[in-house]
Amino acid sequence: MNETSLDIHAVSRVSNAILDELSKVIVGQRDIVGGLVASLYANGHCLLIGVPGLAKTLLVQSIARVLGVDFKRIQFTPDLMPSDILGSEVIHEQQGHMEFRFRPGPVFTNLLLADEINRTPPKT
Repeated sequence: MNETSLDIHAVSRVSNAILDELSKVIVGQRDIVGGLVASLYANGHCLLIGVPGLAKTLLVQSIARVLGVDFKRIQFTPDLMPSDILGSEVIHEQQGHMEFRFRPGPVFTNLLLADEINRTPPKT
């Protein structure tokens, strides 16, 4: 075997291990789960569309748990502001000295779920 085929076999083993672990939580959705795992390998984004109650949030939370990465969820609403996503400068006081510090928003994470993104206004 050459190095490329070893890499492919290693990726296949890891992918199957991830899928097996996720199948303990998400039942009967192997194609969707496989597509999400493939998008992670491709450094891509996914759009999950479905009625409430199909375990979309649970699926993304489970992927983050299995991979051991940080996960955040943003609930998009009509009144959501850009600073709610990106973060903002806050005043920090220490021993009488005041300074601005950046408090990062939820977008600074490894895995982000933008829930109900269709509800956000264009300004956000």
